[in-house]
Amino acid sequence: MNFLQATFLMANPNQPGSQWTSLIMMGAIILVFWFFMIRPQAKKAKEQKKFIDNLQKGDKIVTIAGIHGVINKVNDDGTINLEVNPGSYIKIERSAISLEWSNAINKTAAK
Repeated sequence: MNFLQATFLMANPNQPGSQWTSLIMMGAIILVFWFFMIRPQAKKAKEQKKFIDNLQKGDKIVTIAGIHGVINKVNDDGTINLEVNPGSYIKIERSAISLEWSNAINKTAAK
């Protein structure tokens, strides 16, 4: 028996106001789900978009595939020329940049 079934079984249908109790419990479950699941994901997506929009030449980044490099050129078509070794360039999508790993490598370099 899961939590939801137990919640509905606790509410006796013969008691006045039991339907309201069930409705309030469902609302509380939805609120908790939104607060702990949806809200943090939306916040993280917003930070990722802001990070990608503010990229510029010379930034050290790490891709989601683990490729380390320095931005050589930000293109208008949503791509970036990434210098992985002196004289070696690859073209990647902006969406392939990892916010967490890029921040970690920049914090390590700053110390």
